[in-house]
Amino acid sequence: MRYLVPLLSIVWLLSFTLSCNSSEKGAAPQHQLPDTLNVGTLYSPTGFFILKGDTMGYDYDLICDFARSHGIALRFKVARSMPALLDMLKNKSVDVLACEVPVTAEYKSRVQHCGAVNETYQVLVQHSGEGLIHDVTQLIGRDVYVEKGSKYESRLRNLDNEVGGGINIHAVEGEAAIPTELIQRVSRREIPFTIVDSDIAQMNLTYYDSINIKLRVGFEQRSSWAVSKRDLWLADSIDEWAASLDAQEYSKQALKHYFEMNRGPKPDSVKVDTLAVTPPGGISPYDQVFKKYAQEMGWDWRLLAAIAFSESGFDPNATSWMGARGLMQVMPKTARSFGVSESDLGNPEVSVRVASKILKELDGIMRSRTGAADRIKFVLASYNAGSGHVTDAIALARKYELNPRVWNENVEQAMLWKMDPEYYNDSVCSNGYCRGTEPVDYVVKVLNCYENYKKNYKK
Repeated sequence: MRYLVPLLSIVWLLSFTLSCNSSEKGAAPQHQLPDTLNVGTLYSPTGFFILKGDTMGYDYDLICDFARSHGIALRFKVARSMPALLDMLKNKSVDVLACEVPVTAEYKSRVQHCGAVNETYQVLVQHSGEGLIHDVTQLIGRDVYVEKGSKYESRLRNLDNEVGGGINIHAVEGEAAIPTELIQRVSRREIPFTIVDSDIAQMNLTYYDSINIKLRVGFEQRSSWAVSKRDLWLADSIDEWAASLDAQEYSKQALKHYFEMNRGPKPDSVKVDTLAVTPPGGISPYDQVFKKYAQEMGWDWRLLAAIAFSESGFDPNATSWMGARGLMQVMPKTARSFGVSESDLGNPEVSVRVASKILKELDGIMRSRTGAADRIKFVLASYNAGSGHVTDAIALARKYELNPRVWNENVEQAMLWKMDPEYYNDSVCSNGYCRGTEPVDYVVKVLNCYENYKKNYKK
């Protein structure tokens, strides 16, 4: 399935099948596993999400490794909330919850926890420059911004009592209260401090190297996967797999992938190899390639060049943290749907050819959803995040009385809402969480670059 085709939404859950068969089999489980395991999960920024049509996430990768090691397939069902997820387990529509289920007395009475136990804690997010806070008592007289009514506000008010009062607590509401937004504001020095969970902070550190997240301000919170108490044999199988050296090594690599690999902005410099040199008066070494495929699309070649620069800095060997490759940063799965192998994506002409086909399809998808003047913005956002997230944002804009055919301050605003569980778990959304700031910023970056190219380079 290409990433530009939205996934099917069925009432309160999303269901699709993933084949995880492998010739590499692990040790035989003590109990017979089914041919297909039904997996319940929740959308989240770290555990399970969809980007450019590819399903990703730390918990997603690990449950796939479990399935590969046992030669079974997986069927995923995504709930809108933890209570809905627990109902799925109770009603036997799923076999295992492959997401972070808190290890508390309440949950222990309802499920059997299994697999590796993850520990998180709340941390202070501050700018990494001078004047770092090293002790919570130094927060007295300081301004700390947290989401109103959240567990972070509750912890901060308790902390204020513990230090004798004096912390200036700012309880923020709306879009500005999303932890990702607050962290970004800290990175830009717009606010001095916020508090979030350590896993969210660690993931955001891969975007903003200007933040410091070392100061703990809360107690450890433990979580793990879970099964029904009637399926202790399945818990045993998962525990046995999680304890294996292979699974622990795989988990270590997945942690690095999702929580350590840099996801920051692309370099703003042109990269060339020894065989490709920018011609006099040209934009890049690949101008003729852009012109060739832009003509087939009926586009301005300088717009293709602007996309390439924004994607890779004109580096044909670029590889992103999520696996996108080449000049136009095409996902290998998408390339295969066009009959192109992953290894061929390093060829600049192949990369542009595939990207031009993707862009043409996206243009067709958005043609009926928006006017001609704004369509390029919808296409660019879809190229960055996947059309499923853009169609979700269109649906949100329509539901909340914004103009679903206009990008600026309308669907653009709804894209930002898709960072908030209240919105990405809305019944009109089929694709869950999206880091909405990325497609929003991407549209601006590409179009600014394009305007610059139009002023300085001939068509």
